[in-house]
Amino acid sequence: MFAQLAALHPVWQTVLATLFTWGVTALGAGVVFTFRTFNQKVLDAMLGVAAGVMIAASFWSLLAPSIELSVQMGVLPWIPAGVGFLAGGAFLSITDKVLPHLHPGFRMDEAEGIHTSWRRSTLLVLAITLHNIPEGLAVGVAFGAAASGLPGATFGAAVALALGIGIQNFPEGTAVAVPLRREGLSRWKSFFYGQASGVVEPIAGVCGAAAVLVMRPLLPYALAFAAGAMIFVVAEELIPEAQRKGDTDLPTIGVMVGFAIMMTLDVALG
Repeated sequence: MFAQLAALHPVWQTVLATLFTWGVTALGAGVVFTFRTFNQKVLDAMLGVAAGVMIAASFWSLLAPSIELSVQMGVLPWIPAGVGFLAGGAFLSITDKVLPHLHPGFRMDEAEGIHTSWRRSTLLVLAITLHNIPEGLAVGVAFGAAASGLPGATFGAAVALALGIGIQNFPEGTAVAVPLRREGLSRWKSFFYGQASGVVEPIAGVCGAAAVLVMRPLLPYALAFAAGAMIFVVAEELIPEAQRKGDTDLPTIGVMVGFAIMMTLDVALG
């Protein structure tokens, strides 16, 4: 199976990988068919795990290959890594200020982005969708980089990244679907909105893979860009959300566990 996947065109590899990550988001949203409510401490710990996975993926799967590829291409390694990383954070910062969205557990008057009359359910989905843009982009760029033929980016590392992103997508689907179910939406509607947040991942992934295949010199910048966008999501949203109820111990343990899981995946497969 692994060999068959490796033989596919990188765009198709990206499609399959991001369909997997979307599927795990749907699996997380499917919790509403079993529970009307969900233990907040467990959810906080799961969000911590998601943050840890994204932090580890940002370095092991994105920044480290960016630096290595820069060296192999004869470019000062800190330039693409630094410029791309900051550009990714800036892109997410601008998107965060423009795109209307509401984080789970927040009141409607705490919605961010441009003021709109959109429904709460729509704003909750957009909040998680904002998380998933850099995740899908990262997976696409990783598979595109693996197809470049440069030793610094491997197919195994791209697979490890997709697996890690999939793992951390589970709590994101749950974080949308469960609050909606608690507010009185039907199980099917809560599930639909929860999984819908993952739709953007295949789109962003294909765009990322296609871009680096067409413009190979952009590879180090694209990898670092995805890393910067992911770290922005972790620092601005995931960790604050996990600690919003005042419990810092479980989310912190979750971050450590998530980091260890992603590091292990990348070292084992990359």
